[in-house]
Amino acid sequence: MSALAVALARQSESHADCPLFNDPYAQVFIDAALSRGCQLPSDETSERINGIANYASSRTKWFDEYFIAAGAHGLEQMVIVAAGLDARAWRLPWVAGTTLFEIDHPGVLKFKNEALHEHGESPSVSRYVPVPADLSDGWSERLRDAGFDVSEPTAWAVEGLLPYVADGPHLLFDRIHEISPAGSRLAVEAVGTGVADWLSTQGWQVTMIGAQELMTRYGRCGDHSDTDAGMDTVFVNATRTR
Repeated sequence: MSALAVALARQSESHADCPLFNDPYAQVFIDAALSRGCQLPSDETSERINGIANYASSRTKWFDEYFIAAGAHGLEQMVIVAAGLDARAWRLPWVAGTTLFEIDHPGVLKFKNEALHEHGESPSVSRYVPVPADLSDGWSERLRDAGFDVSEPTAWAVEGLLPYVADGPHLLFDRIHEISPAGSRLAVEAVGTGVADWLSTQGWQVTMIGAQELMTRYGRCGDHSDTDAGMDTVFVNATRTR
């Protein structure tokens, strides 16, 4: 699903009777896309977006809670890999002194930041650092050049990305592992247990929850077997212990 399609799903959740989260910025991105000539999804695509709504909302809530917990445990350096059009840097209640790096394609970051600036919005995080980079080429070097401190425990998030990683997920996690000291945390939306198994062998303490169980926890029960994620999607929460 495209970043705009996911923004539409978040906009819908924000207007639910009992929303899992409030994302007023999703509408900002939708309006900005329309003003730049983008078209609303076709009826077929809209039906697909509605079909993933429970899953997408549960996923967003889980990653939101992950970052809030990381801040509560004293982590002050956060990285979102392929942030897309989520606006966590603007909408979450970050602990004072937190730095958030967002890595994504230059065009995505440019569109997001221009749309929010035009709307007069400022990040809620103390320091927001966009890092324009292609994940297939030198992103970790660009992250360090942007001020990332390799000696500081970091909370990483990899959401909605793995199906699109052409060179395989292990290379991505190799790079994350290389620049993450003990005490770092990693949240991943993954298919199957391969990522969790690999992290366990590298000194990360891992817990997992399946997508259906997560949706039940949040009161968003439903069958998302028609979505890209599939029934074997798991959400991995890992802490580096050595």
